[in-house]
Amino acid sequence: MKTISSVVEQYIKKKPFLQSALAQGIINLTSLSRIVKPEIEDELGKDIRNGAIVMALKRLSDDLEFRATHKIIKVLKNIGEITVRSSLVDYTFLASDTILVQQAKLLEAVNENQDVFYTSSRGVNEINIVISSVMDATVEELFKNEKRTQKAEELSSITVKLPAENVSVPGIYYFIFQRLAWEGIVLYEVISTTNEFTILVDDEHVDIAFKTIKDLKTL
Repeated sequence: MKTISSVVEQYIKKKPFLQSALAQGIINLTSLSRIVKPEIEDELGKDIRNGAIVMALKRLSDDLEFRATHKIIKVLKNIGEITVRSSLVDYTFLASDTILVQQAKLLEAVNENQDVFYTSSRGVNEINIVISSVMDATVEELFKNEKRTQKAEELSSITVKLPAENVSVPGIYYFIFQRLAWEGIVLYEVISTTNEFTILVDDEHVDIAFKTIKDLKTL
């Protein structure tokens, strides 16, 4: 049997941003109850008092399931080194039978300059390369016969070292990316390994992105 509490809970669970704001206590529950009331009444098929919805929302906001868990907070407080790099270029090419050969040649060129930032990932149909802008001419020459679908310049990367326990705690990346989204930051790329991740953003957004991630250590 459906109850007001269960229907309100399902409604909130489908809206992650609303769920997080509710957990942080930054929403006026009375105002929110008036907004959600029509959908709750449609689901239950009867009229509902605002006060009943407010009580259901209050219980959810007090529930640890709707809060950042202690495990997530612990991981974020132990974020390690945060490294920023600027003057990067982001390329996307269609996968081909010859592109790996060109990537091997690019790696040889990169190895001759240890100061160059380079990372690459391959999907089903595309290959992505993020590299320092000083290598731009080299990339253009090596991949001139490949089909390029995208090139973005004037980008910066932020690489974050995470504690080893991040792999066993769900919600870490959601928690971080949610706050970046709240700041209106567009992520060009997200590259991750087991204990670190790198995001690629516009140069103009790198300062606020860095501060947003750094502030997670003080939660």
